[in-house]
Amino acid sequence: MRFSGKPVAYHFNGTLRSLADLTDPSRTVIVTDQHLMEAHRQRFDGWRTIVLEPGESQKVQATVDDIIRQLIEWQVDRSFTLVGVGGGVVTDITGYAASVYMRGLRFGFVPTSLLAMVDASIGGKNGIDVGPYKNMVGVIRQPSFLLYDYELLETLPETEWSNGFAEIIKHACIRDASAFRLLERHDLHDLRQRPNILRPLIRRNALLKSRIVRRDEFEQGDRKLLNFGHTLGHALETSYVLSHGQAVALGMVAACRISEMRTAFAHTDRVVDVIARYGLPVAGSFDPDKIMSVLRMDKKRVSLQMNYILLEHIGRGIVQPLPLEELEARIRSLASSGPALEPIDPSN
Repeated sequence: MRFSGKPVAYHFNGTLRSLADLTDPSRTVIVTDQHLMEAHRQRFDGWRTIVLEPGESQKVQATVDDIIRQLIEWQVDRSFTLVGVGGGVVTDITGYAASVYMRGLRFGFVPTSLLAMVDASIGGKNGIDVGPYKNMVGVIRQPSFLLYDYELLETLPETEWSNGFAEIIKHACIRDASAFRLLERHDLHDLRQRPNILRPLIRRNALLKSRIVRRDEFEQGDRKLLNFGHTLGHALETSYVLSHGQAVALGMVAACRISEMRTAFAHTDRVVDVIARYGLPVAGSFDPDKIMSVLRMDKKRVSLQMNYILLEHIGRGIVQPLPLEELEARIRSLASSGPALEPIDPSN
């Protein structure tokens, strides 16, 4: 597939062992995290590797600075390739570091989580967080390749499976009604045991996002639809003890409620049922003042409006500008649903 004239090779049904067919080990640096290194240490034998501490808290400029210092120490030049082997945090950091080091190295990804396979590693968005503001700094630059090794999912904890399905549900809601019906016929446990359904579903979602991005690489139009559930979701994720998928799930429910009032969307119950079916929360109480302080700095805000992704029906997402005053009223009306969310302790 080509993005702005640049080819990106997708290697579905590959293995990490075949990485040497895509990049010369002597001119490659792998970036991964401690969890992946501990689970698959032998697979990294023979590769020059930078190992990060795991977690979203590492997706900051200090981590990128450490990577760059290591690259300089190894005298890495522009003939090298960086490869991110990991989940979305690793791929975001790797793509960003590769894009800014010496003004750009070739890079590729081996996504190891369901979330990374269907969403985070696709589309060329690479960046870091700044305080409570997710992905505030970064670039749009495409990897040279994506290598899919489904065996790496075997060590994935159940919470990470739910994380990935949040993005699959998102894609189904905005663009793929038939995939939504497939999700309604199954559940998380069922699909984990059925690779004959799961693997084509992963490929289908990877290609769905890729097609959207190819038509709108720099987010001037339809690519904005991929933010469904993410506006409120990102604000919740940076303020409360929630995984990305859990926060996006709550964001999707909120977007459905707003869609009921804005577009006469009539299928919120179906979306809520599917979200719950895949182990994700559908309600939670939060501090609306805290959330609005984050939303006012969201990248999707334009002056006094927020470009919000709503649903007309399942499989049909739209972008609607919401005045911040109206958005605040909607957020306040949704802030007291369900059990209280646990705030993040800023001292940790």
